[in-house]
Amino acid sequence: MGNENRLQAKDFITIGIFTALLFVVEFACGLLGYIHPYIVASYVVMIPLVGSIPMMLFYTKIEKFGMLSIMSVLLAIIMFVCGMGYLGAPLIIASGVIADLIAKSGKYKSFKKTVLSYGVFCLWICANYFPVVVTADQYREDLIDGGYSMEYCDDLFRAINSKTIADLLILCFVFG
Repeated sequence: MGNENRLQAKDFITIGIFTALLFVVEFACGLLGYIHPYIVASYVVMIPLVGSIPMMLFYTKIEKFGMLSIMSVLLAIIMFVCGMGYLGAPLIIASGVIADLIAKSGKYKSFKKTVLSYGVFCLWICANYFPVVVTADQYREDLIDGGYSMEYCDDLFRAINSKTIADLLILCFVFG
């Protein structure tokens, strides 16, 4: 195995472009969360569906292992910088690496493997919920200090909690 299996500069540029596109989709869907907290829970439907357009274009560019993995690392960094903390980073990176392995098993050309890979990749979206679940009391306090109403917080924590996180993960996968 020679240099043909190594990522080249054009591959890194492609990863950067499509990571930025996916972040724009995530950010646009995230802005809808200001409307109502149940919209926050619907990210598991919105982001996989809307994000599938740039992601399927990205999948057509993937020919080497590591492109999805690197994208997931970039997403973990972006989520950390945007205030989501480090709690979700392991899920974001793991979903990218596993998605990369699945796509590779189909030689990045199998439709079925691509669909399965994207479903697994979409699990990264639930990492956004980890602060709500893991650090619930502090997160609630931060929301209230940030100007959110108690009603908004109550609705958010009804929609996203330790009992609903498994359902949200399943929805991410299915809609991905």
